[in-house]
Amino acid sequence: MQAFIVSIGEELLIGQTVNTNAAWTAAQLNQVGIEVREVRVIADKKTEILRCIREAEGMAGLVLITGGLGPTRDDVTRDALCEYFDSRLVVNKEVLDDITVYMERRGRKVSDVNRDQARVPEKASIIRNPYGTAPGFWFKKGDRSFIAMPGVPYEMKEMVLNHIMPALEAAPRKKHIVHKTVLTHGVGESVLMELIAGWEDGLPDAVKLAYLPSMGIVKLRLTATGKDKELLVKLIGRELKELQKIIPEYIWGYDDDSLEGVTGHLLAKKEKSLATAESCTGGFIAHKITSIPGSSAYFKGSIVAYANQAKEDLLGVSHTLTETQGAVSREVAEEMARGARQVLNADYAIGVTGIAGPGGGNKNKPAGTTWIAIAGEHDVASRKFAFGDNRERNIIRAANAALAMLKDFLERT
Repeated sequence: MQAFIVSIGEELLIGQTVNTNAAWTAAQLNQVGIEVREVRVIADKKTEILRCIREAEGMAGLVLITGGLGPTRDDVTRDALCEYFDSRLVVNKEVLDDITVYMERRGRKVSDVNRDQARVPEKASIIRNPYGTAPGFWFKKGDRSFIAMPGVPYEMKEMVLNHIMPALEAAPRKKHIVHKTVLTHGVGESVLMELIAGWEDGLPDAVKLAYLPSMGIVKLRLTATGKDKELLVKLIGRELKELQKIIPEYIWGYDDDSLEGVTGHLLAKKEKSLATAESCTGGFIAHKITSIPGSSAYFKGSIVAYANQAKEDLLGVSHTLTETQGAVSREVAEEMARGARQVLNADYAIGVTGIAGPGGGNKNKPAGTTWIAIAGEHDVASRKFAFGDNRERNIIRAANAALAMLKDFLERT
């Protein structure tokens, strides 16, 4: 089966809101072997909605629509669907009860506008919404399905996970799609391609490889397509074992793993603690670490020492070092890591200092120059990076590099 995803909303077209719904939904569909044929973003206009649904019907057996089901005047998806499927709006008691309960729990009265949302297309099956006032609609036309959901991400995701996906998984399928993503760090895309060229050339026809580079990380996505899902899983597993033999030093995780999650798991397993001393990253490393549930078991805290005086006063960095070597240097990064480890009484610490950019650099230390150090009880490891002059990318890349260095350090000690 092929799917067509329609995202409705002016806010998406003008860039005010990022269309995360489509990406998330596509990932869910791929897990059950449904190929996304096209993703389209359109305005909150009935003519646009009708035109898009008409085109989608001719291209895919499953059409998923998000957005435009709210109570305001610019929400016209419901009316457009009624027109397209020649249906009329009728009051659905279950939906009205859901809306009443939802509003009462929040100490609010049910308004006429809220009651109007209980009027649903007569020809549609209803997908109830426990997290909002707009229900979803499921229309059938021959062997095609058209599903409309609210654009609010957590409302949409609840419908997909608890109603739509179970129904799609239960339906017989002619084709399965199996993905496995290998996460690498410390090697560029072009170099990585040269390293695994022979392995890639030998992949069976059913397995395809995609390179997905991002901030210092290159993802390798293996995709196998065929009728026998178990066979596809074994096929990818076999190729994965071969890849692990070729580039073991660069692979740090798989699929939805994160560097902060992997390093956190290592710290928890070792029953060790971590602290960070950050300058150019401004606390972003600590933010990533604490985004992992349970990180309080191993993360002591962070000192954001942006100014040289703060590095000296809070972390004990020598004034002589900052004067002679400069704040962006191996020596200062190592002293920051040692200082954070001591001040916060941690087993390990990260120290990061750099020129985030776009300005502030010079011929010897251009923007993007960054030193990262990892300190343990008996050892300190440090490394220099040259990230470029984009401030946002430099901060993200520095954080990823620091966590990757920490992972290697933990595995060695």
